[in-house]
Amino acid sequence: MIGRISGRLDWRGPDHVLIDVRGVGYIVHVSERTLAGLPAVGEAVSLYTDLLVREDLLQLFGFPTMLEKEWHKLLMTVQGVGAKASMAILGALGAEGVGRAITLGDARAVQAAPGVGPKLAQRVILELKAKAPGVMASGAGLAAAAVAEDLVAEPVAAAPKTPARADEGSARRAAASADALSALVNLGYGQGDAAQAVAVVAGDLPEADAAALIRAALKRLAPK
Repeated sequence: MIGRISGRLDWRGPDHVLIDVRGVGYIVHVSERTLAGLPAVGEAVSLYTDLLVREDLLQLFGFPTMLEKEWHKLLMTVQGVGAKASMAILGALGAEGVGRAITLGDARAVQAAPGVGPKLAQRVILELKAKAPGVMASGAGLAAAAVAEDLVAEPVAAAPKTPARADEGSARRAAASADALSALVNLGYGQGDAAQAVAVVAGDLPEADAAALIRAALKRLAPK
């Protein structure tokens, strides 16, 4: 599986690019949004990739972040959403926009993508709404853009193990609350309202992870 490509951008097409990697050219299909954000021909470029394998076809699809790649893979699980429709949705909304639309049940936003009708947009919402908080909870770690330079880290000696501390649970709960708050703010909720909702549900669900906190907070924030 080819998970990332880094090289020189040799050519730009209407929906794909050619990336030269040490003398080998790879055709990578991208959304309009991704294409607009790429550098000029001749410059270094890097994209996370997903390989579509069929009996008579091999296609690489490129994404600027792992978050967008994860949304592409999730969109493809919806019946009727192929690679073309997934790239159209991501091109119209971007990764964060897709998460916002699905989490809030905004089928009209999904329908704004070229070639996506109302029935398909509604199906995307229905099938992925329960899964969206999980992707959003991991969004901070997945949103980093691919870089053209490969960084090689030197091995680090393992730190000596220390006994488990009583505050490890508190740190984990604080991290889950912070991730949930960040996701809600990205959805457009005010900082104060989001923080209050997260605080309340975190008190009710002390062992919940970020995804569960997001779901519970969204229910609390939903119009009565």
